[in-house]
Amino acid sequence: MMKRIDFWFSIGSTYTYLTVMRLRGIEQQFGVRFNWRPFSVRALMLEMNNVPFKGKPAKEKYMWRDLQRRAARYQLPARFPVSYPLENFDRANRVAIIGEQEGWCEDYVRAAYALWIQEGVPAGDEDNLVQSLEVAGQDAERVMVLANADDNREAYEEATNEARSLGIFGAPSFIVDGDELFWGDDRLEDAIDFAKGNKD
Repeated sequence: MMKRIDFWFSIGSTYTYLTVMRLRGIEQQFGVRFNWRPFSVRALMLEMNNVPFKGKPAKEKYMWRDLQRRAARYQLPARFPVSYPLENFDRANRVAIIGEQEGWCEDYVRAAYALWIQEGVPAGDEDNLVQSLEVAGQDAERVMVLANADDNREAYEEATNEARSLGIFGAPSFIVDGDELFWGDDRLEDAIDFAKGNKD
């Protein structure tokens, strides 16, 4: 039976771009499937008083250079730096919640990241939403009504609560076998290895 790994992400995490753009090929290469789970990493990081780059210019400069190197390693197009942090972070992720429920999450998230990181159109902004939802085959006006509804805001909060209960503190994160946590794009292959039974 094909192994499934829960992929916890927040649109707005810069390093998550590397994962989002690689997962389709990774699934084919390793014979695994990823269950895409949007949540608010920002809410969890604020609870931990963890604001990674604000007021830390040397660290932010390193992040952009590190991302540039890693994107080149994976042969992913990228234009760094980009608008960060996202102004409409929560809106982008509430749309992903609808996509998760309706089955078009992957296409939307991949398109939203491509527009943000490759073309400089911030995820969550209207231009990005309209274009990325079109790629996902969705009507933006319909989706935004659903995304702004109270029950979807509650679903977003519930997803974040679930991430919290799993001990997730950053994005991207991968959960194997229901509770084994791997954090960071650079731990993706470790999560796959663990899922396949190499559990050292």
